Amino acid sequence: MFDLKLYLDDRRRLVNRSLEEMLQRAAPAGRLHDAMHYSLMAGGKRLRPVLCLAAAETVGGCAADAIGAACALEMIHTYSLIHDDLPAMDDDALRRGKPTCHVAFDEATAILAGDALLTLAFDTLLSAGVRQPRRARQWLSAGMDIARASGCRGMVEGQMQDMAAEETPLALDQLRRMHALKTGALIEAAATSGAVLGGADERQVEHLHAYARNIGLAFQVTDDILNVEGDPQLMGKAVGTDAARCKSTYPGLMGLAASKTFAGQLVDEARRALAPFGERAAPLAAIAEYILKRKH
Repeated sequence: MFDLKLYLDDRRRLVNRSLEEMLQRAAPAGRLHDAMHYSLMAGGKRLRPVLCLAAAETVGGCAADAIGAACALEMIHTYSLIHDDLPAMDDDALRRGKPTCHVAFDEATAILAGDALLTLAFDTLLSAGVRQPRRARQWLSAGMDIARASGCRGMVEGQMQDMAAEETPLALDQLRRMHALKTGALIEAAATSGAVLGGADERQVEHLHAYARNIGLAFQVTDDILNVEGDPQLMGKAVGTDAARCKSTYPGLMGLAASKTFAGQLVDEARRALAPFGERAAPLAAIAEYILKRKH
C-alpha cells in the first residue's frame, strides 16, 4: 500500500535541501537574504513542488528531472504569500504560525524579499536550461507554463480580482474563475511543468492538467471551509478572516455541507484523470485525497 506520509517526507526533504543550497549560492549574506530565508524556509506543505516532482515521476521521469522547477514554484508561491500578507493587501500578522515577513522585518524589506524570490525563481529555471542544453526546449516550455500561471494571466490577476471582490460580492461562476487564476493556475503549472520535464507526450500532459485543475479548485474550496471551521493552532493563522473581510467564499455561497460535497466531487474527477497512468500515479492520487482531508 502506498505510504503518502513517507513519500511527502522524502520529497519535502529533497525540496528543502535544494532550496537551502540555491538560496545560499544566489543571495549574499545580509538583511535581504535573511528575509528571503525566513519566509522560504518557514515550513509549509510544499504542495506545488511535490506535485511537480510527482508529475515527472508519473510520466516515467524522476525527481531529479524537475527539481529546479519544483524549487522555482516554491519561490514564486512564497513571494506571493509575502506580498499577500502586506498591509496594502490582506494585512496578516501570522503565516505558518510565525510573524509574517513584514512584521518580522519591515514592510520595505518584505516587498524586496518577495521581489527577489520571484526573480530567483526564473533565474533557477533559465539556469537549468543553460546547464542542460539537450533539454533546453523542455525547460523553456516549463518556464513558460510557470510564467503564465504566475502573472497577469494567472495568480496576480486572481489576487487583483480577489481584492476587488471584497467590495463586490461574486456569483459562484465568478468565484470559480477567480480562484482558477489565484490558486489553481500555479497548481496546474506545477503538474504540467513536471510532466514536460519528465518527458511526457501531449496526451499525458492533458491528463495531468485535468487532474491539477480539479485539485486546484478542491484546494481552494477546502481552504474556504477551513477558514470557517479550522483550528487556528493547526493552521498557524487566524480563522474567520474571510467573513470579517466580506469575501465571497464557497461556504458563503453554497453552504458548508454543499462545499464539502463539491470538494469531494472535484477530487473524484481528479482521480479519474489519472486512470491512464495506473500505479505510477499513486502519489498524485494520494495527494488528491490529502487535499480533501487536510486540517491545515
